[in-house]
Amino acid sequence: MEWTGRGVVLTTRKHGENDVILEVMTPDRGRHLGLVRGGRSKRHRPALQPGNELTLVWKARLSDHLGQFQIEPETLRAADLMTSAVGLTCVQHLAFLVRLLPERHPYPRLFEALSVTLDHLDAPDAAAALLIRFELELLQDLGIGLDLSSCAATGQQDDLVYVSPRSARAVSREAGLPYHDKLLPLPSFLLDGQRQAGSELTWPDVTQGFELTSFFINRHLQEHSKQESDTRGHLLSALERRYRKEFPWNF
Repeated sequence: MEWTGRGVVLTTRKHGENDVILEVMTPDRGRHLGLVRGGRSKRHRPALQPGNELTLVWKARLSDHLGQFQIEPETLRAADLMTSAVGLTCVQHLAFLVRLLPERHPYPRLFEALSVTLDHLDAPDAAAALLIRFELELLQDLGIGLDLSSCAATGQQDDLVYVSPRSARAVSREAGLPYHDKLLPLPSFLLDGQRQAGSELTWPDVTQGFELTSFFINRHLQEHSKQESDTRGHLLSALERRYRKEFPWNF
């Protein structure tokens, strides 16, 4: 068995004295693991850092074996990511989220969202928006995607300001007002065409966006997984510090 493709490094773990088991996210085969011979060597170690993108050749005798990776660096982001708290915590959080998906299933849209997010972590509001949209795409692949196209109660497509925690559908201001305390806020930047060009997200926008996605991700964790992580908490703290520095008027 053999395939060639590209993948983003999620994690590595030591295997023996010189080798590592590499975990990557690929577009066509999803989350995939394989052994890298000499992965702890000076030659391979810089390429095998989380966030880097590699060209991969995977080989195994049988398809269900761990197999071995041959690697070549393609896009080396790790050095830049490690210079900021947002970069470091973001890679950890994204890796945790990707592990909620089963191995070896193709998720091409999520892979592209991962690559775009990692490429734009140096822009404070763009990074936050992309991270939230990544979580929305993840929810879609988990089978619990949100429908923000129209009001669940009336079908109208404008003035959508809530999300129902039961149906994961948008709710209009008028229809949701009597149930305001039971609904989740829907930040306007998640609706197509609602964010004006040149305007940055406010910190309340960011916190509402993460509260929305985390509600449904946490529900999935409670129902389908025993995994727990505080990576989101560390990421939000790093984002908030950056926001207070870059956009103090948004608080």
